[in-house]
Amino acid sequence: MTDLVIETQGLRKEFRSRRGVRVAVQDLDLAVPAGGVHGFLGPNGSGKTTTIRMLLGLATATSGSMRLFGEPVPQRLPSVIDRVGAVVENPKFSPHFTGRQNLTLLARTIGPSGGVDAAVDQVVETVGLSGRDQDRYKAYSLGMKQRLAIAATLLKSPELLILDEPTNGLDPAGIREIRDTIRQLGESGVTVLLSSHILAEVQQVCTSATIIGNGRMLASGRVDDLIGISTSYRVAVPDPATARSVLTGAGFTLTGTDDELLVDTDRPAAVTEALGAAGIWLSELTPLRADLETVFLELTAGDQLGGAA
Repeated sequence: MTDLVIETQGLRKEFRSRRGVRVAVQDLDLAVPAGGVHGFLGPNGSGKTTTIRMLLGLATATSGSMRLFGEPVPQRLPSVIDRVGAVVENPKFSPHFTGRQNLTLLARTIGPSGGVDAAVDQVVETVGLSGRDQDRYKAYSLGMKQRLAIAATLLKSPELLILDEPTNGLDPAGIREIRDTIRQLGESGVTVLLSSHILAEVQQVCTSATIIGNGRMLASGRVDDLIGISTSYRVAVPDPATARSVLTGAGFTLTGTDDELLVDTDRPAAVTEALGAAGIWLSELTPLRADLETVFLELTAGDQLGGAA
């Protein structure tokens, strides 16, 4: 028994053409633990979609191994596929049917144990479409269509949900709706693999993440560990020039502008003490944390990104 829902080792995918061989995924070791939301992050063309397609049996790996729930895939994919839900490409719904009618048709083919109506009621509520499920699909906004697609995958109560760029093309309101839905799913016990290139957005919902570039893994782990602990603080005082002189004299390293002081230190209390001794009182001492985008840019410095999706 394994605690990893997804595991790849040395996964590689090559595309051959008249122009030669193009490597889309390079010896990727991916480990997704059970529970929570795991970000699969990287720019467009970094190999995310290609990896997902291989996991789902939609593309053949050149070399390496893959496991879902501890079972080798694609060899044992039929035995675990019912535990997996995925929104990888635009799903096909009838534009003239309501959202509920579309879900009901799908539920009848799946045959959920609690009954069709109960299953549809639950997924509609889960994705936040209550009150809009009787609207026709063609009248849905892009965000509502994405939520309906997620609802369709939830009809079979998957243990793993794979979402490939679910916020592409959405406005800020739509992004927020999808983000809230994903967060709730992760908290409910479903393991979510969230593929995205919008690093700052994903940071708000992911508990762990793998960052890739040019088809290879650059970093993986808990989001808090990837970001790291802040050792830089923003200092706000009535007289920044005097405060800069005092802190420099006390041995602190300062950056920032004349009006904004940034102090690099792992002893924030010492900053307060030094300024207080000089009769300067703080109005702000705020730790500055990095974000996933900053981490990613540092990891890919000098990397020329490109390749398959």
